[in-house]
Amino acid sequence: MKTAYEWKSGFAEAAQNYISLKQQTGMKFQTQERYLRHFDTFYYSNGFEGSTLTKEIVNDFIYDPNERPVSHHNKEVVMRDFAIYLTDRGYHAYVAEVKTVLPRCKFIPHIFTDDETRRMFAAIDNYPQARMSYRNAVDPVLFRFLYGTGVRISEALNLVLNDVNVESGTATIRAAKNMKDRLIPMTESLTRRIIIFMNGFHRYSDGKMWLFPGYHNGTMGQMDKSTTYNHFRDYLLMADIHHTAIGPRVHSFRHGFAVKCLKNWVLAGNDLTVMLPYLSAYMGHSDFRATQYYLRLTSDLYPDIVRRVEAEFGYVIPEGGIIYDES
Repeated sequence: MKTAYEWKSGFAEAAQNYISLKQQTGMKFQTQERYLRHFDTFYYSNGFEGSTLTKEIVNDFIYDPNERPVSHHNKEVVMRDFAIYLTDRGYHAYVAEVKTVLPRCKFIPHIFTDDETRRMFAAIDNYPQARMSYRNAVDPVLFRFLYGTGVRISEALNLVLNDVNVESGTATIRAAKNMKDRLIPMTESLTRRIIIFMNGFHRYSDGKMWLFPGYHNGTMGQMDKSTTYNHFRDYLLMADIHHTAIGPRVHSFRHGFAVKCLKNWVLAGNDLTVMLPYLSAYMGHSDFRATQYYLRLTSDLYPDIVRRVEAEFGYVIPEGGIIYDES
């Protein structure tokens, strides 16, 4: 059994309260908690007393010469945010500057344009009749489901008929990537298409049958992701949408869904600090880091839109404020 960490410095109570506050917002905050434990040990072991956070103490903790730049960056982010929390509560705390520059990921996923989307679905709907395959019936619904809900392909392929409630227009994603169930609302048009699909294609299926099945020697079984991807490549070719090493991919529908949500919220003048937790929960993210990625992607793709609101919400867009994986 793992032994619980024993907090011991003058910041013990404040750090635990801060961690609890973050976790209550839905963040796992595990990496940040680990760094704060390291700071607690550092502060105590060096004989520091009280609860004043000086620049010298913070910098000594952050810039350990035996650690890599990614650790320095992560510590800068953690100690900056912790210091802001402390100062808001009357503590004297130096707010660290996030100045360690790390190489930024250059991968930018493909976001379908409106014209590409129309061409893509025209290709799916008009694909030649295939023998020994359910693709002509299944794919027009499957890919619209991916486009209209933003779910992961694995989540869509794991759905069974009982997971869909056409009365409420919802689908239940069960034990997904982060082992959490979540309810996905569908638009009226998507729900109507699902109803027609279930009443026709699935008229003899029982509730435990896969919603989007594959063809297995004349019987229905679970479609695998490689089959979906191969079909997707066929449709790209028919739609005259070039495929490169970086996409488009099936996951591009998910990227596009998130970016479109954020773009619409920005244009509508919504408070992104209020809306981001909703998007994070909807997308099934374990914490806000993945959601922040879409926010950064939106700002890169639509700088003119972001400039309209950055005076009010600019602090929400992550710039050197993400905790990076050190593996």
